[in-house]
This record gives sequence, structure tokens and C-alpha cells, in this order.
Amino acid sequence: MPTTWNDLSSRLSAALNLATAPIAITFSAAPPAGVAPFDRPLPAPLDDGRTGRVPAGCVFWNHATESTFSTVKADHGNCSVGSLTHGFVTLDEVAGNGDVAALLETGWVTMDVVPQIPVVTEAPGAVTYGPLAESPIDPDVVLLRVNGKQLMVLSDAIPGLRIEGKPQCHIVAIAKEQGEIAASVGCALSRVRTAMPATEMTIAIPAPKVGDVIDAIERNAVADAAVARYASEDMQRFA
Repeated sequence: MPTTWNDLSSRLSAALNLATAPIAITFSAAPPAGVAPFDRPLPAPLDDGRTGRVPAGCVFWNHATESTFSTVKADHGNCSVGSLTHGFVTLDEVAGNGDVAALLETGWVTMDVVPQIPVVTEAPGAVTYGPLAESPIDPDVVLLRVNGKQLMVLSDAIPGLRIEGKPQCHIVAIAKEQGEIAASVGCALSRVRTAMPATEMTIAIPAPKVGDVIDAIERNAVADAAVARYASEDMQRFA
């Protein structure tokens, strides 16, 4: 296990006072040696053939706080949108699926927007998830769960921070493919499937940029602390 990721995870958690430790997401041509596969059973497929080991790929984020595991295309198959953003399928392959039809029929998304959703361009053989602190391989993306204050700190540290909406999972593709740090306000689909709290958002950081992000947060913390002290003292006039 590279000590670097353990150290960076600790520094990142401390700098932001994270309630949930950072997770690592890694795309590879095949499941990494020595990493156990995610092993929940596959439920019976729906009429369109969809099934998967969890309701959607974003649900793997929950399990990744506890252990490191690998996943393959079939594990993600219940969610056409997540399978698309992670590069497992093309739009043509899932356009006729029931979940895509439901999203279009409700007006949650329109077909002219779907082709613009960022996706992983090269189909992976596996995606590995787990706590960043114990990552056995160098990850592609580091995913954080943040609250409003933590996003404020990150926005100060990262000028022009990209803020995205639905679908939530596409920030992983942005970080991997475009090398950009991207936050998400979440989406109704993912919030239900992951039981994501209303106060929580996510941010995806390209793994090579994690150290720079931490450095920026730590530098800005001095000014933030000074401003907070000033505000607290100034408020005493109104007590």
C-alpha cells in the first residue's frame, strides 16, 4: 500500500474536518490482482435485461468507505446512466432501457442533453473502489463527501471550481477524463439510491491533484481563521 495515499487521506480529512474519509476510484483493464470482487448477489433481471449488484454505481461509494473491492460491467448494470458515465456502455446500447425511458418521460432529462453528459471514453475492464487511506493501487479519482462549509473552503482553495448537477456520477468522468476538479450538488436519482443526506454534496478530484488541493486548503486556513476571529469579536458589540 503506497504510504502516500494514507498520508494524503489523513491530511485531507484533517484539513476539511471530513465526517467521511476520502475514497479512491480506479479504472483498469482488468480487476487488480489481490483485490476482492464485490460479491452481492444479482437480482432477477427486469424486462429490459437490467440487473446489477447494487441499484446504481454511486451506491458503491457507500460501500467503499468500509473496504476495497473491484467491480465489473455487470455489477453496474442496473443503472444505465451510471454505466454510460463510467464508460461501460454507449448511449445507443442503453437508449431503449426502461430507466432511461422513465427519466425522459418525466422530463428529468431530455435526449438532446444526454449526449453532452461527460463519460469515461475508454471502456474499463474493472472499476475499483475503497478507502483512499488503504488504496493498494494509484487511483484515478478521489471522491469526497462534503457539507456546505467544506465546499466553501474548497471553493476558496480552488479558483473557478466547477459545480455540476445531474447526474451526480458524471463528476467522476470529469475528474478522470478532463483532469478537472468537479463538485456536484447531487441528483434526485442518486440521493434516493444512496440515502445521501440533504446537507451533503460530493466532489471528485483527479488523484494527481490531491496534494496541491490540500496545500491550498492549508494555506487558506490561516486567513479563514483570522477572519472568523474578527467576525466573532465584532459580534460582541451586538451581545
